[in-house]
Amino acid sequence: MTRIFLGVFIALFIASCEAPVTDYATLSGTIQNPNSDSLMVRSKTYSKTIAVASDGSFSDTLKITPDIYRLFDGKEQTNIYLKNGFDLTLTLDTQEFDESITYSGEGAENNNFLAAYALQQEKALNKDFSRASDITAMNAEIENAKRDLQQFVDAKSDLDSVVVNFAKKDLDPMMKSLQGYYGGILQVRKAFPVGSPAPTFEDYENFKGGTTSLSDLEGKFVYVDVWATWCAPCKAEIPYLKEIEADYHDKNIAFVSMSIDDDRTHGGSWEKAKSDWKAMVADKDLGGIQIYAPKGWQSDFVTGFQIKGIPRFILIDPEGNVADPSAPRPSNPELRETLNKLLSS
Repeated sequence: MTRIFLGVFIALFIASCEAPVTDYATLSGTIQNPNSDSLMVRSKTYSKTIAVASDGSFSDTLKITPDIYRLFDGKEQTNIYLKNGFDLTLTLDTQEFDESITYSGEGAENNNFLAAYALQQEKALNKDFSRASDITAMNAEIENAKRDLQQFVDAKSDLDSVVVNFAKKDLDPMMKSLQGYYGGILQVRKAFPVGSPAPTFEDYENFKGGTTSLSDLEGKFVYVDVWATWCAPCKAEIPYLKEIEADYHDKNIAFVSMSIDDDRTHGGSWEKAKSDWKAMVADKDLGGIQIYAPKGWQSDFVTGFQIKGIPRFILIDPEGNVADPSAPRPSNPELRETLNKLLSS
């Protein structure tokens, strides 16, 4: 009888010492050079705003279901894996956002993998696959990039299955998307070989007054940014374009930003499309030559260069010929390499 009682007592003692089940995750940390006074954790079904103090520190608890969420700082975002019981501490410097993300605490291993995987994706995919000699060579390069990413994920198979499956599930759709996107650009490069006459634009409204034509810029290289106020990837390039414009302001090159805002994206009103364009140019203090394509997607320059998606960047030489029908984006270091080569020759 004594033994039975002692066994029950020990079982109850062990049970009482077990850690209670935590029904929330804790996320805290410090941000250097914060872009906002808050962070947002969100998914399709969840959203939580976390206050960021003036010194960049933050801390909050989140009741969530285990999943991959997006952590948004007002300018940039990253994937984060959260589940109840995690106690994560995050540090990052927004001036080197992806490169500086580091986690510690419960759940850190999974999230440090996600941060490293984002950098691995950038390394594997941050290139212009349309520079390949043909479609076959381009697809082979993309498949090689996929293989490298697959190997990176497979090497971390000991992580939570939610994280591993998240990394794996987007590989095939991502590669198909790249093949379609860069395949289209490859076709454009063949349709507009270097040195061929470039499609032109005539008398497009200039934000500063009057009109501008491509012929007005004869004798200079012209870098054309085709964009719209509603286009998030277009707007993401603005800070980089400003830097490029400032660094090359005394060179033989003109930077032209061509808005294709139209009635369909502005409540059926061309007047609103144009006023929204003017408002953003003023609000963002956009430099260079700001012009408005009068027929949006149907404008001569846009249809002439077979533009189906934006942003699209085009480089034209001083004689009005094609230098690159799909030039690198301002955020791509290849653009500076291209410009330096052309402007020094």
